[in-house]
Amino acid sequence: MPELPDVEDYRRILDSCGRGRRITRIDVADAGVLRGTTAPRLRDALEGRRVAAPERRGKWLLARTDGPTALLHFGMTGRLVCQEATDPPARHDRVTFVLDGGAHQLRYRDQRKLKGIWLAESESDVERLIGDQGPDALDVTPAGLEALLSGRRGRIKSVLTDQTVIAGLGNLLADEILWRAGIRPSRPANDLDRGERRSLATAMRSVLRASVKAGRVPARPSWLTGHRDAPGAACPKGCGPMRRDRVAGRTTAWCPDCQRDPAR
Repeated sequence: MPELPDVEDYRRILDSCGRGRRITRIDVADAGVLRGTTAPRLRDALEGRRVAAPERRGKWLLARTDGPTALLHFGMTGRLVCQEATDPPARHDRVTFVLDGGAHQLRYRDQRKLKGIWLAESESDVERLIGDQGPDALDVTPAGLEALLSGRRGRIKSVLTDQTVIAGLGNLLADEILWRAGIRPSRPANDLDRGERRSLATAMRSVLRASVKAGRVPARPSWLTGHRDAPGAACPKGCGPMRRDRVAGRTTAWCPDCQRDPAR
């Protein structure tokens, strides 16, 4: 599931593959990923435009040009890939941006089509489409996290994955961060003491830095992510079996020994 590190990787792909090049043609194989726009309108707005420096905001990728902006959101299965022009289309390539020079193409690839591509004619359109978002998770300081959690009554995992509170964190990142901080995902956010909030901030910074460097949440043996989907998975710290519950409407992996409820 694309989260902040994945989208940051897509931003780098867009920057290295497309920045400074003109979009000579847009091939829409499946208009089902176009949101609030049509294939003809997308072509009219972006063909002939030069790709500018892309931007990421939380889980959104802003594909800026010297005119309108395409906003990409990747849902659960979306990707952005840079391909050789001679590479055959993949089964789930939905929209292809053909670049001048003819050597490379940018392809929006998505199996389930839960999100897609929006078109923003102006900066006010960008803000309207993205909506109310909290600060980007990479920019949150320990003091900032403490302020964001202050007075929040929801479960801590629900708060962390709420994009209006902190932008960019998803299911994998939240579980990894909470496991490293030793905090049970179902704990009320306003129940954490100062030491736990510090541990949470430290874990978030560490996990995000490593994940951004890897371009994804890495499934390493020492990470919860490396074990969470294995049948009968044990905690990477050797504590015992992991639990899988529903928290914030999502499958949540955690360790009952590492993430104890202090009230019990």
